[in-house]
Amino acid sequence: MAFLIGPAFQDEEGTEPKKYLVSKGAEVVYVGPQKTVYRGKYGRAKVRVDKTFGEVMPSEFDAVVIPGGSAPEHLRVEEAAVNFVRGFMKLDRPLAAICHGPQMLISADSLKGRTITCYQGIRDDVKLAGANYVDEPVVVDRNLITSRKPSDIPMFNEAIYAALKPKD
Repeated sequence: MAFLIGPAFQDEEGTEPKKYLVSKGAEVVYVGPQKTVYRGKYGRAKVRVDKTFGEVMPSEFDAVVIPGGSAPEHLRVEEAAVNFVRGFMKLDRPLAAICHGPQMLISADSLKGRTITCYQGIRDDVKLAGANYVDEPVVVDRNLITSRKPSDIPMFNEAIYAALKPKD
């Protein structure tokens, strides 16, 4: 599973889902534009990028998580990051984005006709990108899982885990 990370990610959104998913047996790789250590927006967390976008292919991952904060704003101007998200969405595997994370989906032209939630400050942006915005803690639309803010993380985690479980 890949977590897309960049400068000023939202501290808890970049670390709490990883802790939860690793506790459930997931292997998580932080993927970013360069191999470095990024600090969270509020200085409460630091993460080290394991692989750059140039070192990975979307098909290598079963799922992708895009934390919010300011990181998506930085990542969406990185062509390799946008291409990675666009390519991953074509695989129809679980992609989870929280808070400002859907900004990456806007830049990857991946929201038209989808129902999502996000941080309130970008709701007009997702609507302009063709998404149906709803104000709910977690929204699942086929392979796409979205959430609004840090207080939604427990439900966000559960939705990601549920999407990874084999279907009976």
